[in-house]
Amino acid sequence: MRQFIRAAALAAALFFTPAAVPAGSAPLTLPAIPAAPVVLAPPPPAVEAARLARSVPGQNKADFEAWLARSPAQRAEAEAFRSYLRSQGLDQIVPAWQLLRTSSSWRQCAAGAFEVAPRDKWPHIAATLRFVRDEVVPAVGPVEALSAYRNARLNACSDGAPQSAHRHFFALDLSPVRAHVTRASMVRDICRAHARDGRVHNAGLGFYSGMRFHVDSNGYRKWGADGRGASSPCVTGIA
Repeated sequence: MRQFIRAAALAAALFFTPAAVPAGSAPLTLPAIPAAPVVLAPPPPAVEAARLARSVPGQNKADFEAWLARSPAQRAEAEAFRSYLRSQGLDQIVPAWQLLRTSSSWRQCAAGAFEVAPRDKWPHIAATLRFVRDEVVPAVGPVEALSAYRNARLNACSDGAPQSAHRHFFALDLSPVRAHVTRASMVRDICRAHARDGRVHNAGLGFYSGMRFHVDSNGYRKWGADGRGASSPCVTGIA
């Protein structure tokens, strides 16, 4: 048994001892073992920060919930509107509560921050949302709705035209959500989408200053901050 153990130890020593390299010979080079590739975890998704601090003072999600709580009738009508959007497959484009924002100047006009448009006007905003879904979102990513339906008094106080697209719930004022979208890229990409398919959607497109723009489905046209077609950034090429 002792002889067997000594023989096994000798064999192991010979196995793990490198062979002698004759004088003048190049040293033995073992083939390199490729290092395992380093797999980096994908970066977390980009934070899509709303540009307007989520968003208009007095018209954020908490304000909306408080508005619902004040009136069972308002809650029922808002839920009916949401159900209508769901029936049209349009409830995931813009949060439904944002579509109930009235005008950014609601305080100055002593109006409500939220309002459900009359039911006979709901198909109007459905047509506009299809343009947003098919053209606007693919161009600039998710958008936030800042203003939608305005009743006659609020529309007049907001300096809207008597037959404003907002007055009849055709219109939305929007802003891109993604922080990396610049005004120049926004104008370029939405103008391209409008030129390509805006006529199919009967879409109007207007740009205000900053990151706010208007879309509706009340006639194919475009305009700039002063309301003239000739001043549209889509025409001038100046964002």
